[in-house]
Amino acid sequence: MTFNIKALSFNHDHMISSSTRHPTTVDTKKDTASVVSLPMIPRTLPGSTPLTLNNPLPKVQASGKTVDKNIPGKFGMFGGKYVPETLISCLEELEAVFNFVLHDSEFQEELTIALRDYVGRETPLYYARRLTDRYKNSNGEGPEIYLKREDLNHGGAHKINNSLAQAMIAKRIGRRSIVAATGAGQHGVATASACAKLSLDCTIFMGASDMEKQASNVLLMKLLGAQVEPVDGTFKDASSEAIRAWVGELETSYYLTGTAVGPHPCPSMVREFQSVIGKETRKQAMEKWGGKPDVLVACMGTGSNALGLFHEFINDEDVRLIGVEAAGFGLHSGKHAATLTRGDVGVYHGALSYLLQDEEGQILGPHSIAVGLEYPGVGPEVSFLKETGRAEFHTATDKEAVDAYRRLCKLEGICPALEASHALAFLEKLCPTLPHGTKVVVNISGRGDKDAAIVSHYQPDQLNASLSP
Repeated sequence: MTFNIKALSFNHDHMISSSTRHPTTVDTKKDTASVVSLPMIPRTLPGSTPLTLNNPLPKVQASGKTVDKNIPGKFGMFGGKYVPETLISCLEELEAVFNFVLHDSEFQEELTIALRDYVGRETPLYYARRLTDRYKNSNGEGPEIYLKREDLNHGGAHKINNSLAQAMIAKRIGRRSIVAATGAGQHGVATASACAKLSLDCTIFMGASDMEKQASNVLLMKLLGAQVEPVDGTFKDASSEAIRAWVGELETSYYLTGTAVGPHPCPSMVREFQSVIGKETRKQAMEKWGGKPDVLVACMGTGSNALGLFHEFINDEDVRLIGVEAAGFGLHSGKHAATLTRGDVGVYHGALSYLLQDEEGQILGPHSIAVGLEYPGVGPEVSFLKETGRAEFHTATDKEAVDAYRRLCKLEGICPALEASHALAFLEKLCPTLPHGTKVVVNISGRGDKDAAIVSHYQPDQLNASLSP
């Protein structure tokens, strides 16, 4: 079966709603973009029909807003399946597979063993003593800073949690060819690793400029057996090319997404397989101090690492959830990736969420020194957390992220990814406001050796040069 990718574009006013499967109108700006769809799944999966995915946010509700708890993949008004009618069955069938493996003891046992013996879980919850000392006041009081060390996973990032699980699903349903897109290269490395382990073919699409910035990850992907395809542009462009390559081979390939965006069930799958981060954090916090964290902090791109940490605590209203977006050269510069701070609601890649777009609804190019944060949208679940006020969102500039990277290197001997450095940067503003003894957990979503050259050569005057006419 083949599709013409040029036909897979849509207008906000003429789409198929995931709840009604009839044309629906949403109050958003208009945008035209490639549709993310999913591979055809066999209809003969045993026992898949009666299984349904529980609503992932059962208690969170915005004041005065109605949340339909019976529609899988909908987070308030966000999410859904804004795709052509011809692709609805593909998504429904993948959802059936996803629901099946969530309840399948054999799959869960295999995944648990792989996460332990191959990925290296559980990852430590590390008390950063010297970083903690930095934020003590003149009376020697301040919060306690803990780091969730996802950088110690096999492959150097949280991405392997999801890539491995989805690759296992692909193999189970007979898809031997894996297609993926990557920005910073961490998802590419994770997917290439999983494919090598499971004897699957792997093709990774990556922006040409990102390949130059993340050359070490490109080399790793190739050594792991992946074919790396350069694409003009950045991660959003690589995603479009990966989708084009995959749509023409729906019956033999599997599009392995690492971001919490796209039509249902894509965001729910990524979040579910990343939720191990928060589950471990709860257990480790209880072991270390006999309670829950008070504040959770994570960088915010599309939301995969943040949701992985946050999801376990969404219904613990006494736990603050803080996402930190990329302010780039500054929010007023026009060169940033602060979607939740400066974006509007719209449809992109098959789901309703917050986007960076102009007055005509055309997608704006994001900027961040952290390549993994350069995406013009966020996931629907993250959008819902903003809309309900359950999570708060702040920003950090390129300079602040670089300073935080260098700070953690010198104080703790840990080199964080520039993505995670945005979360660390916000501690400068957050910590002085916190009571003594507050337990703060920062998700170190990836290691920073890939960014060492960028940090080493970074000059603050790059700002003026980039903004000059």
